[in-house]
Amino acid sequence: MDQVEGRNPVIEALQRKRRRVHKVLIDRGAKPDRRVNLIRELCEAANVRLEPTDRQRLDKMADGRVHNGVIALADPLPTQTTRGLIDEIFDRGETPFLVLADAIQYEHNLGAILRSGLGFGVNGVIIPTRRGTAVSPVVQRVAMGAAEEIPVVRESMHSALKHIQKAGIRVIGADMGGEPASQLDLTGPLALIMGSEGKGLSSSLRERCDHVVSIPLQGGLESLNVSVAAAVIMYERARQSGNA
Repeated sequence: MDQVEGRNPVIEALQRKRRRVHKVLIDRGAKPDRRVNLIRELCEAANVRLEPTDRQRLDKMADGRVHNGVIALADPLPTQTTRGLIDEIFDRGETPFLVLADAIQYEHNLGAILRSGLGFGVNGVIIPTRRGTAVSPVVQRVAMGAAEEIPVVRESMHSALKHIQKAGIRVIGADMGGEPASQLDLTGPLALIMGSEGKGLSSSLRERCDHVVSIPLQGGLESLNVSVAAAVIMYERARQSGNA
C-alpha cells in the first residue's frame, strides 16, 4: 500500500476518492482543529478506520519526513500509459496538455510541477521509468492534492513522445536560447518538456521538439528553478487560451 503523509495530503486523498484509503493513523495527542476534525468526519463518512497511535510510531513510519501527526495507508495511485492517457483525454472531448518532466531529481520540484499543473489545466505528467524521483510521500505532500488528481505516467520519454506525436500533439521544449514563451502560440494540443535541474533539456529530447521556448529574465539570471519555469510557461498557455 501507499503511505500518504500529512494532514492536507490525507484530506485530499479522502476527498478526491481516486483510490481507496484503508486506514488513517492519527497522533493520539493531536489537539482538535479544523483539519483534524475534517479528517475525522471524512473517515466516518467513508467508513475508513481512524486509529489513534503514538507519535513515535508515526515518526518511525515517516522515517524523518514531515507527517503532521497523520498518516494514511491507501491503494497505490492508478497507473496509466501515455497512449491510454491520450485516448482518455480525447474521449472526454478535452484538449490535451501534457508535461514531460525528464529526470527531475528533487521531490519538491516534481511536487510543485504537479501542483501548478492542477492549477493550469494539465491533463497528465510523464516521468521517466528509471531516472529521477518517483511520486513519493514528499512529492504528494508538496503537490497538495494534485497527485490525487493528475495522472502520472512512468514511461520512457522517447516512447511517450512517439505516442504524443502520433496523436498530432505539438511538442514544446523549455530551454535557454529558445523563442520567448509569450511570442509562441501555446494553445491547442500541447506537450511541454522540462529538463532536469542540472543539465536542462537533453540534446536528444530537444531534437524531438517542434519548438523550444525560453523565459526572458532580468538581473543577470540565466535560468529559473525548473518548477518555477514550468509554472510560468503553464500560465502563459492559460493566458493565451483565455483561462487566466
